[in-house]
This record gives sequence, structure tokens and C-alpha cells, in this order.
Amino acid sequence: MKTIFLTYARYNKDADQAVVNLLNGLSQEDREKDRGSYYKSASNLARHLLNGTLFFEGLFKPALAGNPKALEALASSEGIKVPEKALTEAQWKTLVPAFNTVDNSLIELVSALTDEDFKTPVKVPFYGGKPDAVPLYFLLQNLEVHNAHHRGQISQILDELKIDHNFSAIKIEFLG
Repeated sequence: MKTIFLTYARYNKDADQAVVNLLNGLSQEDREKDRGSYYKSASNLARHLLNGTLFFEGLFKPALAGNPKALEALASSEGIKVPEKALTEAQWKTLVPAFNTVDNSLIELVSALTDEDFKTPVKVPFYGGKPDAVPLYFLLQNLEVHNAHHRGQISQILDELKIDHNFSAIKIEFLG
């Protein structure tokens, strides 16, 4: 199980870096323009990606209290604040290293997990309390699906802008 989630975490970092690099090539106006997606602009989608990972990492902390290495991995992304409204150019530039930090945190987290940790129940504030907790592996899967979904929305925006991109494949190097 660990190998699979490490592969996903490495892919996540690679895909996020590709997205950030592509969005860096857009003007501030193009990043902020309402493109008709649920989160409106490409930069809002990027913010949501980052916030989503931070949200999930916050859920993991209490469940992993008995694994100091896992908590150390999660601590590296503590204190990252993502602006809530449209981004200025300066705010956008703060997201670039934040993605790297959060993505590395996820890789380090998965590296620190034991087989038993993947089964650890994690309390969740959704599903209407039924269930009130799910296994960590289930939330790690949901995090990957969440991120791929929103990168797909960014992909659509890039398609409409006729910007060549490809961040959809898991590289064979991630097996190592």
C-alpha cells in the first residue's frame, strides 16, 4: 500500500509543479480571469488545490499522534496561509514555494507511515457523521482524486487558452 501512495504523492508533486510552471507563464490578468469553472479562475483553482491538501493534512494530525515521524512531516507545512480572495502578483508568488513545501510534506508523510497507520481511523467533518471516521488510506485516495479533479479543471482552462500541457501521467521514475 505504501508504494502506491508514495507513487501518488510523487505524481502529485510533479503535476502541481507542472501546473504552477504553466500558470507562472500567464499574465496576472489571465490567471485571475473568470473562466466559468466552479472556482472561477486558474489561480482560484490553484489556491483550492493547495488548501485542499492542507485541509487533509490537518485531518491526519490527530490520528497520527503516535507516529512522531509522520507528525514531523506534517509540521513542515504548518503556518502556510493561502489568501482567500483574488491574488495579487506578489501573493501568487508566495504560492509557488508553498506548493513545493506542501507536496514535499505529503511525500515525507507517506514515507513515515507504517502499514498499521494506513488503517488508522481519521475523524472527518463530513458524511453527516455517518461514519464519523474513515481509514487514513481512504482519505489519501480522496486527496489524490480531489487534486486530479481540480488539475483537470485547470487543464480545461489551459486548453481553452491553447497552451500546450501534459501533467496527466505518472512517470515510471516514481516507482523507484
